[in-house]
Amino acid sequence: MSRNTRVFAILTLLLANFSGVAGSALGRPSGLKGESQIRQLLTQQAAAWNRGDIPGFMEGYWKSPETTFAGASGIERGWQAVMDRYEHNYPNRAAMGTLDFSELEIHLLSKDAAFVMGRWHLDHPGNSRGPVGGVFTLVLQRFPQGWRIVHDHTSADASRHS
Repeated sequence: MSRNTRVFAILTLLLANFSGVAGSALGRPSGLKGESQIRQLLTQQAAAWNRGDIPGFMEGYWKSPETTFAGASGIERGWQAVMDRYEHNYPNRAAMGTLDFSELEIHLLSKDAAFVMGRWHLDHPGNSRGPVGGVFTLVLQRFPQGWRIVHDHTSADASRHS
């Protein structure tokens, strides 16, 4: 079992056992700080995306061969594979559109582990792709350099595309 799989399994168990009480168990000051740092990371990612900077967007991910991304096309393993996926699917600024996140739910599982659920939306004005969006779940770990995404599960929401 890889380290990332173990981390995900532990986070899942923690979530099952501590759902709803993680914030009070951690205490509000440190919990609010962690939530704020995670929100800042996602804000920085959206800003990088919106200026056409995929490498800047990828700074939010753990730069490891154990980073994973799950989506409609399957599972990508490794930071470089995730980077390659984004560069292939979004070859230029016009294809990238404008990204925003909404309905964020940040759940701190410990001082060094969290998961985030939310919605993503890409607007492509003047592009035949039109707006697209969906939902995501991120598993994050705090490293010495800050919070990083270790697993990303992103799905398109077909019901919102029409």
